[in-house]
Amino acid sequence: MRDSDLPITSAGPSGLADLGVVVAAVTAISLPTFLVGTLAVQIRSTMHFGAPELGLVVGCSYAASTLSAAPSGNLAERLGGVRMLRAAVVTSAVTLVLVAVGAHSWPELALLMILAGTASSAGQVGSNLFLARRVQLRRQGLAFGLKQASVPLAALLGGLAVPGLALTVGWRWGFAAAAALALVAAFALPRPRLSMSQRRAAARSRGTPEPAAPLIALAVGFGLTLTACSSLGAFLVTSAVAGGISGALAGLLAALASATAVVVRVVVGAMADHRHGGHLLFVVTMVILGSAGFALLSVGSALRLPVLLAPGAVVAFGIGWGWNGLFNFAVVSSHPAAPARATGITQTGGRLGSVVGPLLFGLLVAHVGYGWAWGVAAIEAVLGAAAMLGARRLLIESRHRARAASSP
Repeated sequence: MRDSDLPITSAGPSGLADLGVVVAAVTAISLPTFLVGTLAVQIRSTMHFGAPELGLVVGCSYAASTLSAAPSGNLAERLGGVRMLRAAVVTSAVTLVLVAVGAHSWPELALLMILAGTASSAGQVGSNLFLARRVQLRRQGLAFGLKQASVPLAALLGGLAVPGLALTVGWRWGFAAAAALALVAAFALPRPRLSMSQRRAAARSRGTPEPAAPLIALAVGFGLTLTACSSLGAFLVTSAVAGGISGALAGLLAALASATAVVVRVVVGAMADHRHGGHLLFVVTMVILGSAGFALLSVGSALRLPVLLAPGAVVAFGIGWGWNGLFNFAVVSSHPAAPARATGITQTGGRLGSVVGPLLFGLLVAHVGYGWAWGVAAIEAVLGAAAMLGARRLLIESRHRARAASSP
């Protein structure tokens, strides 16, 4: 049985302009946290705080996004994707402006990152609902792939802000420029198709929400896999250097692996548009293949074999972390009545995994080394794939029960 049996019949025609605006909007809501990371050296020298405080500042963003994910999904169903996404982008712009002109200590920065994390969750579920309702079904796989590629795009823009602004006119101008981009994206979003009264009527017509058990299982699987994958961005370079690769080559390896992930997300999304279902199975396959990349990183780190680290990084980053867009597409396709609510629940697990993953990985590195840490990441990925398979079975069973209840 396919895991996307129910089509999203309400999705209408949407041009490339709308899709481009969504990519710009999602990039904008990702910028505050990425800019804090990439401009950390300059920010810390101005505000006079150390690495532990930086970790707390970034952690506030991820913690807020974790706690607000599910409520944001429910709110998006009531407001609509356009309104939710615009509110998130405007909130992100306000946050960027406040950091640029009003943040003078790390506690103030941490408070603003709570706002940024909340906006990030709201924007993610809002964009999911936007794509589900406004992009033609035959293009939604590509649309979700492009949307997820916007996250590494935000990281790229954050990196460019260092030589372009932080080292020339100051780091605060980096946040100011990002705020301007966010406001442009907010005003470029199209008008909502339904009034609020029409949205309330549509919500009443959907009836009882679909069972939560499959979504909770998907959230667990998503969280376990991101517990493994989230360590790649934080530790790949240092792990490669510890494994015998020079710092310059380690940076190039990280860039290659990241670029691979971007390309894979888009290509896999486009491929999904030519398949009829089976998306979760494809995600599981990618996660399992990605676990082999983590295993190569584990062996290469333990034995100091650079020849294994390079392919391990590309496989783990590209395949093992290239399925995000397809996963969201699968969740939306299997929950057409309330896609924002569904992705809000699954996003809670993913965000939690993104918080726990680097913390756990760092502890493992400190006590048993990179070899064991990457080995644990491989196990986490396999467990995540198993949870996704269990979630798929629950989805199929709930579909069978619904059909049996509706048959005469």
